[in-house]
Amino acid sequence: MSAYLALEKKFRRMNAIGEASGVLGWDMSTVMPAGGAEARMEQLAALSGVQHEILTSREVEDLFAQALEDKGDLGSWQLANLREMQRIWRHATALDGDFVEAQTKAGKRCEMIWREARPNNDFASILPAMKEVLNLTQQEAKIKAELFECDTYDALLDHFEPGGKSMRIDAIFDDLAAFLPDFTQAVLEKQASETAAVMPDGSFSLKAQEALGREMIKAVGFDFNHGRLDVSLHPFCGGVPDDIRITTRYDEADFMTSLMGVLHETGHAMYEHNLPKDWRLQPVGSARGMTMHESQSLIIEMQASRSEEFVSFVAEKAKVAFGGQGTAWAPENMQRIYNKVKPDFIRVDADEVTYPAHVILRYRLEKELIKGSMGLEDLPHAWNDGLEDLLGIRPPNDTLGCLQDIHWYDGAWGYFPTYTLGAMAAAQLFASAKAAVPEIPSALAQGNFGPLMGWLNENVHAWGSFLSTDELLTTVTGHPLDPQVFKAHLKARYLDV
Repeated sequence: MSAYLALEKKFRRMNAIGEASGVLGWDMSTVMPAGGAEARMEQLAALSGVQHEILTSREVEDLFAQALEDKGDLGSWQLANLREMQRIWRHATALDGDFVEAQTKAGKRCEMIWREARPNNDFASILPAMKEVLNLTQQEAKIKAELFECDTYDALLDHFEPGGKSMRIDAIFDDLAAFLPDFTQAVLEKQASETAAVMPDGSFSLKAQEALGREMIKAVGFDFNHGRLDVSLHPFCGGVPDDIRITTRYDEADFMTSLMGVLHETGHAMYEHNLPKDWRLQPVGSARGMTMHESQSLIIEMQASRSEEFVSFVAEKAKVAFGGQGTAWAPENMQRIYNKVKPDFIRVDADEVTYPAHVILRYRLEKELIKGSMGLEDLPHAWNDGLEDLLGIRPPNDTLGCLQDIHWYDGAWGYFPTYTLGAMAAAQLFASAKAAVPEIPSALAQGNFGPLMGWLNENVHAWGSFLSTDELLTTVTGHPLDPQVFKAHLKARYLDV
């Protein structure tokens, strides 16, 4: 066991460095002055280089050989940890240290340009930096695909969804793309025949919005002794399990979007905070992957917080917070607002029905870009054509099109499909949670997430990366990821079927 324990020590140090990088990344996105960008790139690149050096030393290679030879002495969690260590090690040893540092710098440099390009609708200004990011990503994909004997896209996907296969995603997304147009049209026709939703009128101060958001995420269980809420251009959840950083963005004309955005990021935060503490800083104690991570954000935002029970609770809270009066603040109107389906341009603001189309578009485009079958110069036009095919709308500019998301610009290629896979997993998990704990809906009506979070802590969070995504879903719900459960949820919520 001594070789295995030595590996634990190596990974604990590597992951601690990774957590430091995470906090520096949060700082870069929230409070760092623009003039600090070059220095921060050097810092993050240096830290990624140190992490790479730890894993790619001959000593670690020898430790793996010995640990695998002695694995009969390991317990089940140690074996799972060793398995996850191997997966991470394979990714690390596929690339040399200079490449890793160059990739980190390229991503952060491109991200900083994106922060200016996005509001200025200036795709041309970011094209050179984005080409560098994509070129390095293509090199990484090719190297790993040859080493792992897999598709180039799958080589990148494995970083975000271990064991994920694009062939399976293709089938799921093609089926969903065929289902959504007629379903969306049926929902639009149904909602057009019903009482129209009325948006609450007024200007909603950022201070009041933040206060309401804090109250709601405390209700979920977020502990401000172990985290904070800030503002960023693109909402995210970062930090570390003991120091979680949630960010959001506010609009004085619309408090409802920000509120759900905060609840979404809180779902991510609760997953991170409740991961198995006995395996802190070990691979098996980390989140399973981004499909499961997105399921935890969406089970809070889409499944629980948009339920009739919770909306009835939050409607009164919002009315008091903003001094609202009239029928626009009634729970039934709030429900109509949150269930309103309307094809629109921005993914993070999309409704539950049209959201998958945004993900399918990005998934298809990034596959083409990674394989080199489409050039970056063609991205804006291809994006607009694709969205028009899927949703019948065409972005009037790149700010509302290919510039809206941070992912590709900071190097996160292969991430996008996990959003919709996560939505499917969330529907599956929430159905099982309510079956196991029938009082969940009535508790949500009182603003009490305790029963739901208790179930999630026991059945999802506590497993870390011990099980694969499908193994976890099968253990908890009785079957692996099933897109039909997601479809059934949409039909029940939007067509009363």
